[in-house]
Amino acid sequence: MKSFILLLGIALHSSSAVIHSWKAFLTASTGLSDFPEFVALNLVDDELMGYFDTKTNRFEGKQSWVEEKLGQQYMERQENILRGTSQSFKVNVGIAMERFNQTKGVHTVQLMYGCELGDDGITRGDFQYGYDGADFLSLDKSTLTWTAANQKAVITKLKWDATGADANFQKNYLENTCIEWLKKYVNYGKDTLERKVRPSVSLLQKTPSSPVTCHATGFYPSGVMVFWQKDGQEQHGDVEHGEILQNDDGTFQKSTHLTVTPEEWKNNKYQCVVQLAGIEDDITKVLIESEIQTNFGKTNRGSNDPNTIGLIIGGVIALLVIIAVVGVVIWKKKNKKGFVPASTSDTDSENSGKGIQKI
Repeated sequence: MKSFILLLGIALHSSSAVIHSWKAFLTASTGLSDFPEFVALNLVDDELMGYFDTKTNRFEGKQSWVEEKLGQQYMERQENILRGTSQSFKVNVGIAMERFNQTKGVHTVQLMYGCELGDDGITRGDFQYGYDGADFLSLDKSTLTWTAANQKAVITKLKWDATGADANFQKNYLENTCIEWLKKYVNYGKDTLERKVRPSVSLLQKTPSSPVTCHATGFYPSGVMVFWQKDGQEQHGDVEHGEILQNDDGTFQKSTHLTVTPEEWKNNKYQCVVQLAGIEDDITKVLIESEIQTNFGKTNRGSNDPNTIGLIIGGVIALLVIIAVVGVVIWKKKNKKGFVPASTSDTDSENSGKGIQKI
C-alpha cells in the first residue's frame, strides 16, 4: 500500500504499544493557486501542535502550552527554519517535475518524519519522502542507506548514499534529538495529552426504515470501541463501523450503524456499547423508542441532535478536504525495529532546516 495518499479524513492513530509520538508532515505543491506553496504540520500524540504555511510565513502554536512553555525564541526559531525549508522544497518540486518530464499540472513533494516512544521504553523513527501521492525515497536506518521506490528516485539514492552523511544525520536525529524533544513536549502538554474525557452517546435515525446510528462524541483519547449487542451478544452482521474523526476542540467522534427493523429491535434487547481507553466503565445506550433522536415526528432535540452533528461533521470534512488538497499524508508505520534509549540533547526539535537537500 502506498504510504503517501491524499486525505479525506485523519487517520493518525498509534498502535496500542505506543504511548507517545511526534510527527512532522511537510508538503510543497505547485499548480494550486488558491493554496499555500508549502505547508508544515507538527503533531504530538496525534494532536496538532504547530502549523506553518507560506501564505502567512508564520509558525503558529496550536496548543496553549506550545508558546507558554517553549517560549517566543522557540516560535521564532521554528519560523525561520521552516521559511528556509519552504525554499528547499520549492526547488525539489522543480527537480522532481523535470525528472518525471512534467512541465505543468498539480504536483507535490512531501516529507513525513518523526519518532515514537513505547511504554516499554522502545523507540521508533521514520523519515520518508513522497512525490505526487506515491512513495519516493525512505531512510533505511539499519544499513544507513536510502531506499528508492522508483527509478526516478535512484538518482537521489546514489547521490545521498555516496557519502552517507545525510543518513547518519537523520538516524541520529530520530534516535536522540527527536526522542528527547518528544519527552519535553509530553511533559509540557501532559494536562492536555493525558486527559481522559468520557463521550456523549446518542442514538440517531433519519427515518423509521433507516439504520440506527450510535454516535459517540467529545471523547479523549482516540482509542475507542463502539459496537452493537443483541441480547448481550456482540453483533457483526448488519453493522457498519465509521471512522474516528477529530472535533475542532481536539476531542474525537465515532459512529456505528445498525440495520434492523423496528419489529426486530422491539422484540429483542439491542444496545450500543462504548468502551474508551483509560476508562473502566462501559457506556451503554439501550435501543428504545424514547432514546432515538430523529428528523421525523417528535424528537429529543439537544446538543447531539442530527442537525447539530451534521454541522460539526460538515465543518470537519471541509477542513480535511482543504488539508487533502495541499497534500497532507497518512503516517504509516514500517520499520518495527527499536532503538536504545536516547541520551539528553538540547538541540532544535526540527531538523528540517538542517537536513533538507536537493533530491
